[in-house]
Amino acid sequence: MGAEELDAMVEVDIGVADLDEAACEAHLERLEADARALLAHLDLAPAVLSLLLCSDAFIQPLNAEWRGKDAPTDVLSFSQREGEGARADDPVLGDLVISLDTAERQAAELGHAVESELRVLLVHGLLHLLGLDHERGEDEAREMEAREVELLGHLGEARPSLLRRVRVSGEAAG
Repeated sequence: MGAEELDAMVEVDIGVADLDEAACEAHLERLEADARALLAHLDLAPAVLSLLLCSDAFIQPLNAEWRGKDAPTDVLSFSQREGEGARADDPVLGDLVISLDTAERQAAELGHAVESELRVLLVHGLLHLLGLDHERGEDEAREMEAREVELLGHLGEARPSLLRRVRVSGEAAG
């Protein structure tokens, strides 16, 4: 299958909430291109992925409702492949919600570009959509970390994975 055929079988719906869309345009284009590259690399076609770039004010109530943590977070994943009636082969992967405010803050703290941080969060969230969860135990956390490294490498990103950063710093991963 050619690249054009594969691209036609992958839908990435990307949007903005509670942010200036024009100011986010470059981030949105990069995230969409990265998401398409990851889905192709993972041979996930046909596939539908929804990605929302938002503010801390937008993500905080979602984090409170779905994770019981009343604070902003960097990325939330809402998988369509989990739960009652879900199918592991459903082409609709689910929704990723990424806080640009938190990504910018984390990038500044770590001394790298926001684009790098958004890639790290995209990879981490995508792996959650595919069923990996570092909170289910050490073996799965190691597997997820290895997959993060693999996928970041595929994007040409040399930054440590989110889970590697968590292990080193003790911060909580999303």
